[in-house]
Amino acid sequence: MQGTNNAFTCAHCGAEVRPLRNGSVRNHCPVCLHSLHVDIQPGDRACTCHGVMVPVGLDQSGKKGWMILHRCSKCGFEGRNRAALDDPDQPDDWDALVALSRRSGQP
Repeated sequence: MQGTNNAFTCAHCGAEVRPLRNGSVRNHCPVCLHSLHVDIQPGDRACTCHGVMVPVGLDQSGKKGWMILHRCSKCGFEGRNRAALDDPDQPDDWDALVALSRRSGQP
């Protein structure tokens, strides 16, 4: 299934978020790293919860790079989203990722 890669306004901080240009689907705000619980599979927008996904940790995956760990503030679902550090137009805020890593106990 082809994912939906649309621009959106962040439900947490109000930032205007542009779609990714690298072929992936943008699924979190590059400014505050929050997301919305809208996907069952990445990019399908098939979930009806629509709760705010709060960034709660950061993990390093050998294949995918940095992964942001999110927890839904509405239903408690936990998921992982690949950090978008390589997006030429609107990469994830490095300082926000570093702050998140400090909160989650990463080096």
